[in-house]
Amino acid sequence: MPKSNEISLLNIGVDRYVLRACARHTVETVALCAPEPWDFGPTVPKSGVRILRADDLSNPESILGALHRAGLGNHRYDAVHTGDEFALVTAGLLAQSLGCSGIDPMVALHFRDKALQKRKLHEAGISTAAATVIDDIHDVRHLGDTEIRRSVLKPLSYGGTGYTSTVSSYEDLAARSRDFRAANLPRRTFVLEEFMDGEEWIANGVVFEGEVLFFAMGTYGEPCLDALTEQRPLWARAMDPHDEAWAYALAEPVVKASLEALGMSSGVFHMELFHNPRSGTVSFGECAARRGGGLTQEQVLHKFNVDLSEASVLCAIGKRPELDVKVRPGHVGYTHLLGRPGILMSYPSVTELEAQPGVRYACYEYPLGSRLPESVEFIGQSLGLVLLAADTEEELADRVTAIRAWADEHLVIAAPRMTFREHRLWHESHWPDHTRLGGGIYEP
Repeated sequence: MPKSNEISLLNIGVDRYVLRACARHTVETVALCAPEPWDFGPTVPKSGVRILRADDLSNPESILGALHRAGLGNHRYDAVHTGDEFALVTAGLLAQSLGCSGIDPMVALHFRDKALQKRKLHEAGISTAAATVIDDIHDVRHLGDTEIRRSVLKPLSYGGTGYTSTVSSYEDLAARSRDFRAANLPRRTFVLEEFMDGEEWIANGVVFEGEVLFFAMGTYGEPCLDALTEQRPLWARAMDPHDEAWAYALAEPVVKASLEALGMSSGVFHMELFHNPRSGTVSFGECAARRGGGLTQEQVLHKFNVDLSEASVLCAIGKRPELDVKVRPGHVGYTHLLGRPGILMSYPSVTELEAQPGVRYACYEYPLGSRLPESVEFIGQSLGLVLLAADTEEELADRVTAIRAWADEHLVIAAPRMTFREHRLWHESHWPDHTRLGGGIYEP
């Protein structure tokens, strides 16, 4: 493997932490950027990273076209890397086409396709939900005579609990089918999974040449599906490896066996597990070959001094991450800030957020003037995120509740579909000193 100052990396995506690691450990990185992150405004290192535009980062044609138009079609790369969930298989195929290091496409496929993933786990004897593939969610009539117990209906390969729901009968399934058909949902292949009871646990970690170098356990404040269904902001907390050593001991065999079954050799992972307190068992939920979403990067860095994005880049270029794990005492977690439907007119600054009790980091996902959606369709479609720390688990939960309420109280959002009269009255109630919309009567 060449030295860092000789390595050329092709990166699919423009995640700021990944690009920072690329600038540290490669002589050059070519990073592909899709339209949405381009419009958002990616944070790019001042040197060492070249950005190319491509319409679809999950499409090899789009990426290869961008490379050739830039005169880089025959450029020699040492590796292809991505932290983009939807570009994982594409990254593997591109690495094979370009003759360089990268994830095996079939391994990547088993981290994306939920039905194939469950099959692998069942074959390995690991406890996980039974799964039935529905080839076309727009037409489920062939399942009319099937007995359906409480199950989770989800797209075959998506993310963020998007388009996911529970069904308990064929009538429930048919109703969801009609909804998706009416919405002309482009994702047509779904899976119907056995409902798993228990607490939702999370494992984020690093694997190198088949060895699990590190993993951090965590848990959600409530099940992801409940939060999405009830339109509540999700939050998650890290588990302390000393105070909750029992959870690490219980999860570790499942984590390692699952990664082995799925064929992960080197990289980072985000795994979801189900812990049944009554039986004291842990079952596999699903796993992605990338770091977790939300503020997982910041949470793991704060609690464990581990940079998951840097570890991911190092694994991609064949270098063993030298992790200096330092467990910070206390409790840490992050929460989404959901906002409300309408036009975003004002919100407290990041500086004001970070001045609140326990807040260690905050960011917004929407700029002022944005139209916030009527409803959230997937976890992560939120106004912003906040990382919090506390001395106890109870204090952390209280601070999550408090920061959500404080932020919501300081939001100014114009409700959707107001008449001009309603908008004028609303505007004057918030900014009485501004010029009145509509004006008054002038008398000389």
